[in-house]
Amino acid sequence: MPRPLAILALIAVVSAVAGALAAWMARARWEAATRDHVARLGAAAAAAAPGVAFRASDTDTLPPPVARFFRAALREGQLPAARVRIRWRGHFNMGGPGRDAWRPFTAVQEFAPGAPGFVWDARIRMAPGLTVFVRDALVGDHASMRAALLGLVTIVRREGTPELAAGARVRYFAEAAWFPTALLPASGVRWEAVDDAAARAVLDAGGTTVSLRVAFGADSLIASLSAPDRMYDDGRHPPAPRPWRARLLKSGVMAGMRIPLAGVVEWDLPDGTFAYWRGEPESIELEAAPERGRRAGSAAPPRGAR
Repeated sequence: MPRPLAILALIAVVSAVAGALAAWMARARWEAATRDHVARLGAAAAAAAPGVAFRASDTDTLPPPVARFFRAALREGQLPAARVRIRWRGHFNMGGPGRDAWRPFTAVQEFAPGAPGFVWDARIRMAPGLTVFVRDALVGDHASMRAALLGLVTIVRREGTPELAAGARVRYFAEAAWFPTALLPASGVRWEAVDDAAARAVLDAGGTTVSLRVAFGADSLIASLSAPDRMYDDGRHPPAPRPWRARLLKSGVMAGMRIPLAGVVEWDLPDGTFAYWRGEPESIELEAAPERGRRAGSAAPPRGAR
């Protein structure tokens, strides 16, 4: 090989190795930061009060559609979840209203219902070899959002604002449909009657009140959750309150609960409906909260699985 070509080949090899090393280090830093978020979430979960086992008779005073929902979704004696891990797959709309650009994603999400809070760690595949790392979190009163190309080049970084925390609480509240013991009155949720097929769920958290309208289907399970004024931020205009909705599709039994097996999340904007998330849980793992009155060191409750 002529010397100039050999030098170019060496430069190419060194560049490739350097690029791979940089990507590996970025991924390692990202994963370490995610572990830190999850550890802080776990500390908040550990400080939560013991749980109360579900009894169908406890729903007698709830609005009728809410009582039917809990009796359909939960089994008698089911303990509330202290920790939840959901593995997701689906598609995220990286475009905007009128210009859809759906990209596949996978994610692992940790929840602490007693806190309440979550850490969502996702990978969105933009193109072969081109992945965006995304981490959304609500730990205590602090919400954060970060997206980085290959975990290396920051695209979005926001944290610590009241608006972000408010949006994260709405999201947590809606995603609790996948672990419905977190929606029980014993978990701090108030239910207000609307009609025979809907009710309003209210949660006081972080010094703020989150409210969602919950509609139930013919199977008594949640069909949709909506908020009339969640803050919408497209990154180009000042944030503004817009109607927001999560539609839950089909149902099945996972981790001992009857829950949604798919969902679509969307905004109602002046120009029409903008769906931005479609996903389904691949697996759900639950760590049951210690039952109120259980002695320390006594047998632990069973662990939920797939």
